[in-house]
Amino acid sequence: MLCLAALRDNDRDRYLASLLTPVEARSALSALYTYNAELARVRDVTREPLTGEVRLQYWRDLLAGSAHGETAANPIAAELLNTVRTHNLPVAALVGMADARIFDLYDDPMESTAMFEGYAGETASALIQLSSLVLDPAAAEGASDIAGHAGVAQLVAGSLLMLPIHSRRGQVYLPADILAAAGLDRAGFLAGEDQARIATALDAFIGYGLDHLEKARAGGTIPKQLLPAYLPAALTENVLKRARRAGADVLVRDIRAPQWRRQLSLLATLISGRI
Repeated sequence: MLCLAALRDNDRDRYLASLLTPVEARSALSALYTYNAELARVRDVTREPLTGEVRLQYWRDLLAGSAHGETAANPIAAELLNTVRTHNLPVAALVGMADARIFDLYDDPMESTAMFEGYAGETASALIQLSSLVLDPAAAEGASDIAGHAGVAQLVAGSLLMLPIHSRRGQVYLPADILAAAGLDRAGFLAGEDQARIATALDAFIGYGLDHLEKARAGGTIPKQLLPAYLPAALTENVLKRARRAGADVLVRDIRAPQWRRQLSLLATLISGRI
């Protein structure tokens, strides 16, 4: 369970979710989650965007079957490929996850909510859908809309949690149209001087996330066998509500709930069947 160990260090929430996944699916879901974590941390472990693009290209080559024998030296890659083969997962979706992460390497603006939803669709939503395919392919097809909205809401929450780091880097994941509605642009948001406008933009972004969460819930009951795929998204509402209470302070402090509370939320989701 090398992937579980990697998750414990790099994505604690999905690590906790993996522990609540049925044993027969745990290895596969943890491999997908670890792949996602490897992509998400590329900027953290590289100095230049070009170096980051090389790391992302490694994963593309691996999935395309042209990794030049490097798989044996990378047990995480081996577990990912085994998961793809065993569960007949769509390689294009996994490659799309790597392609989307090129955005992370630069400081380009998130131009609109449509662009944000596209990015979410290729990252957070794709991960939910791929995990669902592992659990029950037939049921996964009928829950794709739920996965789409849940992924957008989850990405909003994740972006809020990462705001202190993103701001120090000069990255802004809040869509430009949300900033503009609050009378801000990227430079004004990063400057951090107009606290009132920043709070307004953040509140709108949080509302946008809550709206997608409600759409996910309105999409119908998540089939019981797919619930493990949605466990990480079960933490979304708490993050959004804590961010709303924090206001502009979310730019400078960690708003994540204590681990014990996050674990309880995951268990509650399994019991209630509701994210």
